[in-house]
Amino acid sequence: MFVSFYRRRLRRLGAALLLSALGTSGWMPFTFAQPAPAASGEASLTVNAGRAETAQFKRYLTINGTVRAWQDVVIAPEVGGYRVQDVLVDVGDTVRAGQPLVKLSTSILATDLAARQAALAQREAEAVNADLALERAKAVAARDLLSTADLDRLNSEALGARARLDGAKADLDAARLRLQFATVTAPDDGMITSRSVSVGQLAQVGSEMLRLLRQNRVEWRGEVPESSLPSLSAGQSVLITGVDGSEHPGVIRVVSPTVDANTHNGMVYVDIEGGPALRPGMFARGRIEYTQSEALLVPLASLVTSDGYNYVFVVQADRTVRRQLIQTGVLQGDRIEVLGGLNPGENIVINGAGFLKDGDLVNVSTATTGVR
Repeated sequence: MFVSFYRRRLRRLGAALLLSALGTSGWMPFTFAQPAPAASGEASLTVNAGRAETAQFKRYLTINGTVRAWQDVVIAPEVGGYRVQDVLVDVGDTVRAGQPLVKLSTSILATDLAARQAALAQREAEAVNADLALERAKAVAARDLLSTADLDRLNSEALGARARLDGAKADLDAARLRLQFATVTAPDDGMITSRSVSVGQLAQVGSEMLRLLRQNRVEWRGEVPESSLPSLSAGQSVLITGVDGSEHPGVIRVVSPTVDANTHNGMVYVDIEGGPALRPGMFARGRIEYTQSEALLVPLASLVTSDGYNYVFVVQADRTVRRQLIQTGVLQGDRIEVLGGLNPGENIVINGAGFLKDGDLVNVSTATTGVR
């Protein structure tokens, strides 16, 4: 009973205090302040605008490709059956034309050379004897003391001795050449890119020992759609972008004269400067400027995309904006090509277009970066 009494007293006291506070603050229940209506002709936003005008537009062809060696030279021995005595280079070494790369064992070759030299000396002695015998026979035959048959036989022996001498000289030259081939040399300047030879192995004629990036020269090869091939020619500039984002200038060396029947793509060969960012085998993207023409361009900042369509806001004479559907083409830097929906000379919103809706009244200021 006492609890109920005190609860009623507390309710009455709380209600009195609340009415007193409301009365002193001047606040009336269920009365809300209404926002003041916008003044007639007041702009909703200040925007930058500029006129859409035509300008020279460069069209680029962007294709993917791979960095390749200009010429990948396989270095192999020209003599076989001899042990590898020494390997003088390794992968990554830069070499000069004629520089020794691999040496084979020359013991057998040196012995063979000595034998050929001895054989040559013997053939030379035989040739001298045959010539002297022929000269004596001719002197005797002049006095009719030697038959014609004997003279012909001696003449034939002299010719045979000369032929055997020539053969011995050729054998000696071959032995010297084999000894020379025992040292494998660089066919041209370049860099060693692969090594498959080791000391002690038995060399085989024509078997790969090393690979040489000839003249340290690389090229970029890209596949071009057949429809774009007529626009390309030797001497055109190409900008190659490596996997690390670095850009490298290049020049088209050759445009493939044929097209792959399966992919309907042709190949373009571009001379570039090699380096850490462009190594043979790397992926790279190429951009080729293939045409230049007049085009209507607008800044990318003026574009508003909605439901998959592109719009710009055209500023009209009464400072209201009209949302205009446009057809866009190729993006170039911070500008994009307009193919349709906009006329040259129309004033469009550049900055602030994303905050507008059709029919808004705006204040217009000159754009810091005009439309070109």
